[in-house]
Amino acid sequence: MRPQTTLRRLAEMKAAREPIVMVTAYDYPTARVAEQAEVDMVLVGDSGAQVVLGHDSTVAVTVDEMLVLARAVRRGVSSAFVVCDLPFGSTEVSDEQAVQTAVRFVKEAGADAVKLEGGGPSRLARIRAVVAAGIPVVAHVGLTPQTATALGGMRAQGRTAESAERLVREALAVQEAGASILVIEAVPAEVADAVLPELRIPVIGIGAGRADGQVLVMHDVLGITEGKAPAFVKRYAEVGDAMVDGVAAYAREVRAGAFPAAEHGYPATPEAVEAARAALAQRSA
Repeated sequence: MRPQTTLRRLAEMKAAREPIVMVTAYDYPTARVAEQAEVDMVLVGDSGAQVVLGHDSTVAVTVDEMLVLARAVRRGVSSAFVVCDLPFGSTEVSDEQAVQTAVRFVKEAGADAVKLEGGGPSRLARIRAVVAAGIPVVAHVGLTPQTATALGGMRAQGRTAESAERLVREALAVQEAGASILVIEAVPAEVADAVLPELRIPVIGIGAGRADGQVLVMHDVLGITEGKAPAFVKRYAEVGDAMVDGVAAYAREVRAGAFPAAEHGYPATPEAVEAARAALAQRSA
């Protein structure tokens, strides 16, 4: 069994320039895939709202729904470091609300850390409060899907002087607020590279250059999602097509009478068959 990935181990990987591998998971099967592939970190992402629950955005997912996903993932992971997204609406009201939500993910789902999007003043307060409660925080700057509307939509950040300055300011601020890890999403590599030397904590990129590690959505990696993928996605398999082909083949055989065949059933003794017929005969007598 692989040793447990810890914050200390992730810090050592950063220091040694050993790339950190992170992928999302949303249930027991995808958690087992991530674990058997020996990734370092698993993110129970609120992207599950879209790829698992069928919503149009991450905003719709609830705390209770995320906890169901997180508990399933935790049961499937034994060595990777598990991070859980805190969904929109579960931290915005107050520091106390953020702490209460974070505590639920640690106590009820076994999260190793929780992730909060954004680096503005209120988000920094939430990070400090959750860290003060003894819960590690993964911060997230750049494109923050929960508040994408305020950013002008699901588009890359850091492409203007103002946006790049904000990215640098927020990245440094979340570090000083106590975040243990930082995710930077959808930012030009050159802009992300400018701030990386000033960040002591591990930085995970998603469409933001190489950083200290990478994260992608499991369903994007496997080719399960439909529609156009973001520019930063690389598909490593076409599992979605294989799934459709498999179910379609099953449907064809059922409709043609080819399935089930004799080998798909269970043998019965002559005595069992006779007993069944006798019971029916008695019923009709």
